[in-house]
Order: sequence, then structure tokens, then C-alpha cells
Amino acid sequence: MWKLIHFLITAFLQSPKKEMEDKTPKPIKCKAAVCRVAGERLQIEEVVVAPPQRYEVRIKIICTSLCQTDITFWRMKELPGLFPIILGHEAVGVVESVGEAVEEVAVGDTVLPVFLAECGGCAGCGSRRSNECSVLPFTMRMGMPRGDEASRFTDAAGGPVHHFISVSSFVEYTVVDVAHVVKLHKPIPPAKAALLSCGISTGVGGAWKTADVEPGSTVAIFGLGAVGLAAAEGARMQGAGRIIGVDVNPGKFEIGKKFGITDFVNSKEIGDRSLSEVIKEMTGGGADYCFECVGLASLMADAFESSRSGWGKTIILGAEKHGSPISVNSMEILRGRSIMGALLGGMKPKTDIPILMEKYIRKELNLDDFITHEVGFEDINKAFELLEEGKSIRCTIWMDR
Repeated sequence: MWKLIHFLITAFLQSPKKEMEDKTPKPIKCKAAVCRVAGERLQIEEVVVAPPQRYEVRIKIICTSLCQTDITFWRMKELPGLFPIILGHEAVGVVESVGEAVEEVAVGDTVLPVFLAECGGCAGCGSRRSNECSVLPFTMRMGMPRGDEASRFTDAAGGPVHHFISVSSFVEYTVVDVAHVVKLHKPIPPAKAALLSCGISTGVGGAWKTADVEPGSTVAIFGLGAVGLAAAEGARMQGAGRIIGVDVNPGKFEIGKKFGITDFVNSKEIGDRSLSEVIKEMTGGGADYCFECVGLASLMADAFESSRSGWGKTIILGAEKHGSPISVNSMEILRGRSIMGALLGGMKPKTDIPILMEKYIRKELNLDDFITHEVGFEDINKAFELLEEGKSIRCTIWMDR
């Protein structure tokens, strides 16, 4: 009799513990597109994704898209290029599990992982003058931003696979710090939502938050990739009177019209004249706002020279591809011209991205025309080819195809 009672008591005490153990997140084996050598095709491999630790969220990726920044670091042979690595930073997914101290999202929530953090409690997050978190400032870290700062990915041989700018979305499951997660509160198509985690927010935010483009003003945009077209869309939404697009691809003009481009300059067809001479002639002295969206120091200087003396603003949205410095005439700074830059277009991810989602729902923001191609995860290298050849603006990569 006592043996039976002892057995029943033991079973009762152990059953809650067993239930808790069953709910504890376990490592997950899944597919990832791993970059092992700079510039070479990504390899679809099996990786192990560790459970989320304190302040961390594990996300099942629904779809991701390819950004020019991914191309830049894919090609990079020198530091901060580090291999093997899982690239990708524009994505949408569903929370699969959470670590300790995670309160703002729960299992089953649809979220955007974003390369820029917003902890919500530091001086940077509380300031209107910056969108950079003071606790978790942007850096090219290859692991998690806090805690042990190690990678949550390991390959089949047990070796670490590096993270990419706090996101790493070219994988079926990823682990992200909760400060880098934006919760979707309203339904929005996944492919459109993913766009807002980097490129489109950068361009629209550049015109809206950083430049604060005034109604009726003149705008010149250098480089009509996704970020440049998004800057045009942002300037259109702000009420700009004239938006000049500058690119070497004449096909971008027709595309640009969908986002508010009114004039087009093909920099290959201006003869001996400089870009600044052409823009000044078109605008009667220079554009009120110039956006550099390619990431070349020489083009940044052209954009500055194309801005109006006295008050012209030049906004740099493209990361310089070669780490080269920019050289400008200091006297023009004294005369009132200015140069500005901003990560994610000056937007605070958790605060401002939901505003753009609302604008899309109200049909005030055009996201649909940015997506020109779609591929399955196994064909991810096709997305790289399309972007390198200038054939796509954004290519959505679906994880379940």
C-alpha cells in the first residue's frame, strides 16, 4: 500500500516538471543558405539553430528579400567580411520560441527582424535627435549583441556560422535580440512587410525623418535602386514639386514614375558636363535636397555639388562600398549647404515602421511595385544574379517553395 502511495506522490510531483521540460526550447535542425567564400554561390546546408537565451527570440522565417547591402558583404574579402556567414536582413517571420525576460512578443506573433535596435529605455531611444540605440548601437558584430555574444548557428561539423548585422534571414529559423524585433499589429502581406525591415524604410525615412522634405521643393536622387526609388516615394509623400532621378539604366525612368520621379538624367549621356552642372541647369541653381543611394564617395560629392548653395541638404543613404572618404569644399558648408546621413533613414524601428504599415494599409505608401521577382529558397542564388544584373528591384525569397 505504501509503495503505491509513494508511486502516486512521486508521479504527481514529477509531472509538472516534465511538462516544463517539454516546453523548453530545443535546438532546431533546418536549412540555411551559407556563404563560405566571398563572391561564391551560397550553399544550401543543414545547420543547428540554438534555443533563444535571455532577451532573445527565435523566429521561423516566412520570406526574405535580397538587399544591395547583402551583395556588398557577400563580395567583401577583407574585414568586416567573415566566413562562413548567413547573410540576409530583410524578412518577416513568426515567433517560434522566446528566451527569459522577453515580454513584448510571444510565440505565434508575426514580426520583422531589423538590423537596427530600439530598446526603448536608453538615452538614444528616448531622443528625437537620433534613431541609434545607446545600449545596442549598430555594429558589424558576428554573434548576438549581448549575453555571451556568440553565434546561435552551428554547421554539420559543429563549427560556428556567423550572424549578419543582428538578423541573418537566409535560414529557416534565426535568433534575434528582442530589441531588434518589430511586432506586426495589423495584417499585411508578408512579402510587403519584409520590405520595411531595411531598404524601403531607409529611403522613405530619409525623405520623411532625416531630410523632412518640404512641399513644393526640388529633389534629386542619385541611384534608382530600391533605396533610391523609396526615397522618391518618400519625397512624393512629403509633397515634393519635382523629383529628378539619376541613374545609368534608362529603364529606371519608367519604373521611377510609379514612385513620383518626374525627370530623369542618364549619367552616361551627359557628355563632358558634370552631373552637378546638369542638375543646376535643370533646377535653376541646384536641388533643395539631394539623396545619394549608391554608396560611392565620388557620387556623394556629385550630390553635394548638385545641391543649392545656401540651404541645400545632401542625405547619404548608401554605405560607401570601398570605405573611401568624401571630399567637399568647406566654404560651401560655411555658406549653408549641409551633409546628413542616417541608418534606416533616421527611423526608430519599433516606433516608425508601424506608421509606414498604416500608410500602406491606407494606400498612401506604394510597396507593391518594389517587388519584381519571386523565387523559392533553393533558388536563392538566382536572386543574387537578378540584382547584380540590374533586372530586379526586390526579389522575394519564399522559404516554403
